[in-house]
Amino acid sequence: MKMTVVPAQVTTVEDRIIGNLGFSQILLLIVPVFASAGIFTLLPPFMGSAIYKYIVMGIVAIIFCILSIRIKGKIVAFWLVTILRYNLRPKYYLFNKNTTSLRESYPARKEQQEPEKTAPKAIKKIARHQLDIPATAKVLATLENPAARVRFETGKKGNLHVRLTEIEE
Repeated sequence: MKMTVVPAQVTTVEDRIIGNLGFSQILLLIVPVFASAGIFTLLPPFMGSAIYKYIVMGIVAIIFCILSIRIKGKIVAFWLVTILRYNLRPKYYLFNKNTTSLRESYPARKEQQEPEKTAPKAIKKIARHQLDIPATAKVLATLENPAARVRFETGKKGNLHVRLTEIEE
């Protein structure tokens, strides 16, 4: 028995149900039967024969039979849907960056207004943490020690990292 591997990208394989007809073709051929039954019962004379009823039933049957014909592996109805989608789309694409369609909405930030100062140029003082005298002496001694291998590195965002190898005393 010969086995073949079907790629996962092939998703348009249609099963054949009766002879060479697929499911969608059979549905297209069943629609005129129900439409004819509705025409026969709902149009006057009710449940009676009239020439115009038979003409309308025949036209509906011919239209749906033409829609179920297969051309290049696709049903005529699918070709019509593809052509209609193409013709109904906009002919020109105008890009406008000021439109808000398909954008995420971010809540507006409320900016805090600083109180006005009397001095035009007031210098803000940055609060720095200061070490006590013994800790400062220990840090300076560690930086001056060549065995400490102190390295100063800058990060991607401009951060300063001080790296030193642990010293055993």
